Amino acid sequence: MGFMTTKKKSFDFKLLRRIFSFTAPYKGTLYLAIVLAIVLAVISPLRPFLMQRSVDVYVATKDLHGLMRLGIEILCILVVESVLRFWFTYRTNWLGQTVVNDLRNTVFKKILFQDIGYYDRTPIGTLTTRTINDIEAINDVFSEGIIAIVADILTIIAIMVVMTVTDWRLTLACLATFPLLILATWWFKEAVNKSFQRVRNAVAALNAYVQEHLTGMYIVQAFAAEKREAGKFDEINREHRDANIKGIFAYSVFFPIVEIVLACSLGLLVWYGVTRILHYQCSIGVIISFYMYLNLLFRPLRMMADKFNVLQMGIIAAERVFTVLDSDEFLTNNGTLKAEHIRGSVEFTDVRFSYKAGTPVLKGISFKLEAGKTLAVVGHTGAGKTSLISILNRLYEIEGGQILIDGHDLHDYDIYSLRSHIGIVLQDVFLFSGTIADNITLRNPDIPRANVEEVSKMLGIHEFIMRLPGGYDFDVMERGNTLSQGQRQLLSFARALLYNPRILILDEATSSVDSESEQLIQHAIDTLIKGRTSIVIAHRLSTIRKANEIIVMDHGVIIERGNHESLIEDRGAYHNLYTAVEQMKEKEVL
Repeated sequence: MGFMTTKKKSFDFKLLRRIFSFTAPYKGTLYLAIVLAIVLAVISPLRPFLMQRSVDVYVATKDLHGLMRLGIEILCILVVESVLRFWFTYRTNWLGQTVVNDLRNTVFKKILFQDIGYYDRTPIGTLTTRTINDIEAINDVFSEGIIAIVADILTIIAIMVVMTVTDWRLTLACLATFPLLILATWWFKEAVNKSFQRVRNAVAALNAYVQEHLTGMYIVQAFAAEKREAGKFDEINREHRDANIKGIFAYSVFFPIVEIVLACSLGLLVWYGVTRILHYQCSIGVIISFYMYLNLLFRPLRMMADKFNVLQMGIIAAERVFTVLDSDEFLTNNGTLKAEHIRGSVEFTDVRFSYKAGTPVLKGISFKLEAGKTLAVVGHTGAGKTSLISILNRLYEIEGGQILIDGHDLHDYDIYSLRSHIGIVLQDVFLFSGTIADNITLRNPDIPRANVEEVSKMLGIHEFIMRLPGGYDFDVMERGNTLSQGQRQLLSFARALLYNPRILILDEATSSVDSESEQLIQHAIDTLIKGRTSIVIAHRLSTIRKANEIIVMDHGVIIERGNHESLIEDRGAYHNLYTAVEQMKEKEVL
């Protein structure tokens, strides 16, 4: 799903129809905008026409009373036109913003329910661009795009019809410069179109780069890579600047050309108009009205090419957004079995899994874990431990074999019902911006504060929370950076216990924390796993001694299994891991 394409897209009416399909709930507003566009087009030539009449009829005959009456009519038309134009502008922009609101909700919901592997392959900055920048460009399709273009075209047609009916010879003379304007408009359209595409691609690249490097700022600074990364950002930012300057250059050339063409048209009007006046073939009022007609005619023509480009870029943005909507990379939820009353027994039978076809990660894993028991999984990095637990709640789909929960195939369960009864505590705890209470409840308004405090007391972390400024209302900031690793881990335990899962997964839950925090965490773990089916993955082997069974994994297969004592006696891989850890502890003490 790349975002650096610069290939020019042809105008796609199919995509335009799909965009307008989102206006279905707001057809009344769409039809109103169309009617207002037609009415405004009809009204636009009236003021010049009445001005012509005032000069030729009332000024020429010195009819002051008639002139005053006509002036009031012109004023009324101006007021009506202004009100209608306000309503037209407001309703078209309202329609655009409302459609964008609905579309952005649709896209975000689509992203939320994507297969987790989708995020492994798609830069977060790209999805941010699709959800925010590209959808905002679709708003321009309504506010400055197709509806505005239709209104301008109708206005141009109405004015040219009135001009032709009034004096077709004078009309031809005034519009003799139009071929030059058409050529300039075509050049401008093509130049700005290319510039807009470059700008969109550069914005996507900027978003992706900034998102990635802000997330990984710790690594950037830890390896003193600030200058190097700033240089790379400068290259992307320079591309964004150059793309905008190309567009600015096109604007700087086009608008003076339009002014020159308009000046030439007015010059032809004066020259040919005066000639016809001298030959009594035209009146002064006609010349004055034609002056007004030309200004009304060139006003939409100035922006017509720009609006076509806005429309084109809206179509391109829509194509990118619809690519996200049309993605089928999501887990199908065909199961109907509810997990409310599961006991929690887990059985893997010859389970095979890979993230990428042809590169197996799990190679025929089989084990059985009885309800309420604890299984510990150990092994070197890359052995497949995390993959094992990632497929248990169907974050990824297996390639072969079978996973049973309480004797039922994993696919028989409703995904969301199943996941609500599987608690996960990860090594890298993610906390959202908000309060301590918000992060424990995941902003679930149905969970009372008393439940949060009760769970915290059970885990022994209530006192630590109350020592923070504001207690449960302490703002943890983005990613929980105001808390230590151990504190974040304890909050993740509270989050898991609050939802009272039947199956608990602890993935490296005591890794990278100090000994004091580990004692609190060990107490929290003992509280969590009590009476629950638990799968514990840890580098610190002291956390898994009490497990009912331990399996040792290496390169996607189980090479040993048993309890702590039996595996130590076997003097195999587990014994070697345990010995290495104990030796490291002795060095730390020394």
